[in-house]
Amino acid sequence: MANPASYRPQTGEIPTNPGVYRFRDPNGRVIYVGKAKSLRSRLNSYFANPAGLLPKTYAMVHAASSVEWTVVGSELESLQLEYTWIKEFKPRFNVVFRDDKTYPYLAVTMGEKYPRVQVLRGDKKKGTRYFGPYTAGAIRETMDTLLRVFPVRSCSAGVFKRAEASGRPCLLGYIDKCSAPCVSRISPDDHRALAEDFCAFMGGEAKRFISKLEKQMADAVSELNYERAARLRDDITALRKVFERNAVVLAEETDADVFALHEDELEAAVQVFHVRGGRIRGQRGWVVEKVEDSTPPDLVEHLLQQVYGDEGQSHGRLPREVLVPVAPSNQAELTEWLSGIRGAKVDIRVPQRGDKAALMSTVRENAEHALKLHKTRRAGDITVRSQALQELQEALDLPVPLLRIECFDVSHVQGTNVVASMVVVEDGLPKKSDYRKFSITGAAASDDTAAMHDVLTRRFRHYLQDKSAQVDESVLNAGGPAGQDPVPAEPGEVDLSLAAPGQDTALLDTTTPAPRAKFAYPPNLVVVDGGKPQVNAAARALADLGIDDVYVVGLAKRLEEVWLPDSDFPVILPRTSQGLYLLQRIRDEAHRFAISFHRQKRGKAMTVSALDGVPGLGASKRKALLAHFGSVKGVKAASAAQLSEAKGIGPALASAIVHHFSGNGPEASPVPAINMTTGEVIET
Repeated sequence: MANPASYRPQTGEIPTNPGVYRFRDPNGRVIYVGKAKSLRSRLNSYFANPAGLLPKTYAMVHAASSVEWTVVGSELESLQLEYTWIKEFKPRFNVVFRDDKTYPYLAVTMGEKYPRVQVLRGDKKKGTRYFGPYTAGAIRETMDTLLRVFPVRSCSAGVFKRAEASGRPCLLGYIDKCSAPCVSRISPDDHRALAEDFCAFMGGEAKRFISKLEKQMADAVSELNYERAARLRDDITALRKVFERNAVVLAEETDADVFALHEDELEAAVQVFHVRGGRIRGQRGWVVEKVEDSTPPDLVEHLLQQVYGDEGQSHGRLPREVLVPVAPSNQAELTEWLSGIRGAKVDIRVPQRGDKAALMSTVRENAEHALKLHKTRRAGDITVRSQALQELQEALDLPVPLLRIECFDVSHVQGTNVVASMVVVEDGLPKKSDYRKFSITGAAASDDTAAMHDVLTRRFRHYLQDKSAQVDESVLNAGGPAGQDPVPAEPGEVDLSLAAPGQDTALLDTTTPAPRAKFAYPPNLVVVDGGKPQVNAAARALADLGIDDVYVVGLAKRLEEVWLPDSDFPVILPRTSQGLYLLQRIRDEAHRFAISFHRQKRGKAMTVSALDGVPGLGASKRKALLAHFGSVKGVKAASAAQLSEAKGIGPALASAIVHHFSGNGPEASPVPAINMTTGEVIET
């Protein structure tokens, strides 16, 4: 019997949205399906005090080994999805819907002389219009509400015959919830028209009827008939609630797979809802590592290839529609390929409006929660962090605990705009105040190993300089006899031991903290993004500086191998190792940080201007010139005297500008400023 605390999710991981949750046993079987208005409140109630649960619930939470959830848009959607999955998985701890009954439908028997509105279950009958499904309570409320506006017959055949024989209607006829065709208050044709209106409203034509009631309400108000206006107002409100669209239950002929994704710079979470017969029959999700610079259409293309690539498994299961968030690359070829697998036409579409677009939004919301959960579960648990640090120390055979880890990554595009990042993790958590960025130029930018050597050299040269400065300062501030520690002054007091002979002690400030040293605290472990060449370059940089108490490893992205300096074979950590997860998380964070800096630098480099080459002309003066003359063309045409009229432009700088555009300047160029990314002219 499992301990519920072993798989309890963190409170912050659980969304507060309405949704459906599933408890699974150690074999992965669904043993309970439930719904909740707030997933966080409901799930916390299972784990807060298990001893206080009912016997059946107590047995369920101890038989389970995991819990998962799906976010939906409303409580009504959670009802429908709960029903669908109870019928799909038949969980043994669910009792309410485990029989062979189905949810009830609202039916109108249009095949009878006097159509009747009723609640039906089971197989559908010819000549009857069905709407739903609903829950037992909701369908009665819906029917009662609609009979106020559409008083269609709802009595049984026996009640109808007795009323017809006696000439007196039943109670519903007296309270105006039935038009009483049994006593000829309405003709058969008019009653059938009333039933047609009822079906039209339930079929989606609500706007027409609500507009009609609104006009009647306005007329009642103009006639000062406020009681009728109030009743019509309540009818309008009730009809709007009845007509609330449900994105989880679609038209019965709908067979579709609905994909959505949520991504950041490194990873993407994918969710798919399998809709069959208008019901969600299943859900799947993945978190995948992105290829750098991959676009959403590329991700969708690769996703469809992987999901439907196994023809033996996909044949017979592929639906008529595949709904995606963006059109995939090579959409025409993919459509033809999927149609060949299915043996019939398959449409790949991006829903823009309606129920399918609403369902797409729900799937996307689940993808967002999946990616958030994926990231927070790795970093949020102190037990997991401690386990990861211990596993990593043992796997690498390090003699010191890993209190501080620094990770370095180099980013560039074909050797241009080379940058590097340093991220810091202390006690398994990121310390963003210690993150650093490096711009790499010259010979160091020639390849990744040279760039890595340069970055490590610069980082630890700063550390040695700060360490030397601290030693010198401690010697100066010793202040007392040799070997005696200085006594710190209390806040607001003057430390006389620091005053030089003849110095005014009132000028000494002992309450302001000293500036924080930037690199005074070395890491226990340096992680580099790369394999054997990058690791050896990093180790060589530390050796050149005489640092022998900092350990270096590299994480190769292809197979997630851990490389040590001067080692011919990598260390292979288990794929489920928390230590490997920690290294991956640090490496991904360094990669994200490096990419952000690289894109920032690349964006600046891609914007060029004809004014850039003028000596002494900075950004603010360029803006002043463009504001004064309106364009680069105006600046070119201006004389030195006219240029001097602009703010901040003196005679010498004006002459330099004229000289630059005359063709004699070293950086002369007639080309206006162009954004190289978009091709747009910036300054014209």
